[in-house]
Amino acid sequence: MGLDAITAALPEYAKDIRLNLGSIVGTSTLTPVQAWGTALACAVASRNPVVLREIAAEALGHLEPEGVRAAKGAAAIMAMTNVYYRAKHLIGDEQYASTPARLRMQIIARPGVDKGDFELWCLAVSAINGCGVCLESHEKALRRSGFTREQVHEALRISAVVHAAAVTLDAEAALA
Repeated sequence: MGLDAITAALPEYAKDIRLNLGSIVGTSTLTPVQAWGTALACAVASRNPVVLREIAAEALGHLEPEGVRAAKGAAAIMAMTNVYYRAKHLIGDEQYASTPARLRMQIIARPGVDKGDFELWCLAVSAINGCGVCLESHEKALRRSGFTREQVHEALRISAVVHAAAVTLDAEAALA
């Protein structure tokens, strides 16, 4: 099951997604924990039940329970903060930009896994959710903590492919 099940479910017109899905995690330069945490966080953010179920099942072989919790936590906290910070940015009024969030975000300070890995997962989810402010913030934090541009790029690749698989399967389910 896992990625193979998702790949098998994708239609012929999504052949590129199938091929990319088969290679993004297995050939990634990220550690298995980083790659599978990214894939799991992105599967949660992409909201497709098949993609989430299959990636979660395979991720369990690579992540400790704390990693699973943190990957899901990254998707959850970014679901809130990406909307909030993207909206403040898009409004364009400096008074909103300088107003404190007053939203609880404790998991960011204490995610239960390596802080850099958690930042990577937050960055990948922020790409799916389209929050430029959060992308910038997490990329800078990652680079300050020693992550390379290649590692950031790998997380973005995983994000793009997982999301594309989810969108495609959602479309097929809606048309069935």
